[in-house]
Amino acid sequence: MEIHEIRYFLAVSELGNFTKAAERCSVTQPALTRAIQKLEDELGGLLFSRERGHVHLTDLGRLLEPEFSEMNAGRERAKRAASRYLRLEGAQLTLGVMCTIGPMRFVGFLNHFRVAHPGIELTLIEGVPARLSEMLLAGELDVAIMAQPDGFCDNLRASPIYEERFTVACGLLHEFARRNAISMSDMEGQIYLQRINCEYRDRLAELLREQGTGILRSHRSEREDWIQSMVAAGMGVCFLPEFSVTLPGIALLPVMDPVVSRQVCLVTVAGRRWSSPLAALVAALGRYRWPPSRFDLGEEVTPEPLVSA
Repeated sequence: MEIHEIRYFLAVSELGNFTKAAERCSVTQPALTRAIQKLEDELGGLLFSRERGHVHLTDLGRLLEPEFSEMNAGRERAKRAASRYLRLEGAQLTLGVMCTIGPMRFVGFLNHFRVAHPGIELTLIEGVPARLSEMLLAGELDVAIMAQPDGFCDNLRASPIYEERFTVACGLLHEFARRNAISMSDMEGQIYLQRINCEYRDRLAELLREQGTGILRSHRSEREDWIQSMVAAGMGVCFLPEFSVTLPGIALLPVMDPVVSRQVCLVTVAGRRWSSPLAALVAALGRYRWPPSRFDLGEEVTPEPLVSA
C-alpha cells in the first residue's frame, strides 16, 4: 500500500470522478486508475462502483475512507513537523553539562543562542563526565560540555571551547585571602575540603605530591554548596574552577607554580551525523566571544574550528 494510492483514493472519493481526481493529483487518468486497481487488489475488494458515469464508494470503500483520511492527515502532519524542525522551529536539543561547570560562564552564551534561534528548545542535563559520556553514546544526549584531564575515549570527539584556571577558595578571614595567588607549596598543612565530583581531583592530588606538599583532609561532599559553606565558615580550603558560582564570604586565588587549568570541550559522538539544531549550536559556539579571565592571564586559548566529524 503506497501513500500516493491513498491520496488518489481520497481524491476520487471527494470528487466522484476519476478524470477530475487525476487532474487534482497531477497524474494521467490511466495512472490513477491503475493505482486504484492495485490498491483494490491488495485489499481484496472493490473500493468504488462505477455506474452510468458515476463513481460511488462501495461498503469496503466507506469502511476504509476514515482510516485512509487519518493516514493522509498523519503524513501531512509529519511533513509539517519535519519542515518546522529543519527551519529550527520547535526543535529539541538536549545538552549535557558537567556538574562542576559554573552557569555564570554560560548564561551569556545561552541568551545569545536563544535570541539567534528562538525556535530551539534547549534542555540541560547535569552530570559527571563518565555519566554524560554514557548518555552521549546511548543517544540520550545530543552533545555535552565537559572536561577530562586525560581526554575522552575514541568514540567521542572533543573540540575545545575555552580554558579555565583552577583557584584556591578560602574564607575572607583566612590568611590566603590577603594574597594575590597561591602556589602548591603554600597548601602545606592546610585543612582541605574535597569536592567529590571534581574531575581533576586526582590530578590536583598528584601535583601536591610532586611538590612534596602535605594537606590535612577533612570533610568531603558531592554538594558544591556544602563545601563552599564550610569554606566560608573558615573550616578549610578547596580547589575551585575559576568560573564557578561562589557563595558570599569566599575569596578565590589563582593557583601558581604550577598553573593548573582545564580545557572545557564540546563533546559529540565521533562519526554521528549532526541534527540541524546541533549544527546551529556548534556554529554559535564557534562564533561566540567568551569573556576573558578575571585574573588577566593573557589571551584566551583559541579553540580549533568546530566542524562535523
